[in-house]
Amino acid sequence: MEFGVISTAGIAQKAVMPAIQKTDHHLRCIASRTEQAAKATADAFDVPQWYPSYEALLDDERLDAVYIPLPNALHAKWVKRAADAGVHVLCEKPLAVDAEACRELEQYCDERGVTLMEGFMYRFHPQTRRAVELVDSELGRLTSFRSSFKYPLRGRPDDIRLDPELHGGSLMDVGCYPINAARLFLGEPDAVTGVLHDARGAGVDTSMTALLEYASGLCATVESSFDTQMDQYYRVEAENGWIETHTAFDIDSAEEATIEYVIDGRRGTERFDPVDQYEREIDHFARCVAKNNTPETDARDAGKNMAVLDAIVRSAESNERIEL
Repeated sequence: MEFGVISTAGIAQKAVMPAIQKTDHHLRCIASRTEQAAKATADAFDVPQWYPSYEALLDDERLDAVYIPLPNALHAKWVKRAADAGVHVLCEKPLAVDAEACRELEQYCDERGVTLMEGFMYRFHPQTRRAVELVDSELGRLTSFRSSFKYPLRGRPDDIRLDPELHGGSLMDVGCYPINAARLFLGEPDAVTGVLHDARGAGVDTSMTALLEYASGLCATVESSFDTQMDQYYRVEAENGWIETHTAFDIDSAEEATIEYVIDGRRGTERFDPVDQYEREIDHFARCVAKNNTPETDARDAGKNMAVLDAIVRSAESNERIEL
């Protein structure tokens, strides 16, 4: 497949562009809003073609797919533009700014015969696959779940992650991960209670805590923050034991990952050789395009994840428990 990248965003340069170049696919072109940034990034990554606008990239008839790492508020617009051009789309999480917009994108891309996938890369790491297997096959009745993704956001006050017009905030940026993990292990919650806090007066949350309730009585606690040191973990507890990892989401491709557990009195640690989870994400996306299969993290799943985020926002604004 011939890939293009819409934007010279940090995540594209740090992770996704190198991942595409590790696969059997080809990173054909990159676009930026400025000629200088597009050319400099293309030169740095030995990309053969660059464009000074996103529209120009989508006019490239040799393009099969695009990766979109734009600010959250711009995802839906450029997913639609790519679909109009008949180009398949891998879009960074969150796919859109709310559940309704995700559902609209699902229908829009379906009508145009375009594959659309949301980029939750951790889902394709062997560690995550094994954690799901352990929960499904060896843990008994689940009793609780806890997960967080926090990191210190430093730098300019005008960082896009602090911009309310671009739908920034810790919930949208990293809170979506522990919510996604809760749904992966436990399924869809029945009610949500959430608290959001803006410690910087930025107009977006810089920390989030939420309780997800299930009809069985099971509860999940999820957290995110821009105001603490790095913390990314999940822990699944059951009547007969627990599993946990502290390398849950942003797993370095050069480092091993580990799962620890106690199951039926048996304590263990499983280690996973370094892998590039972004490379595996790209390969999954490309296989889905080639075989016309539905991606694991498709627009429908994105809508379900965003429904929980939407409920957290409504709960925080109303100070009420929200039923889903």
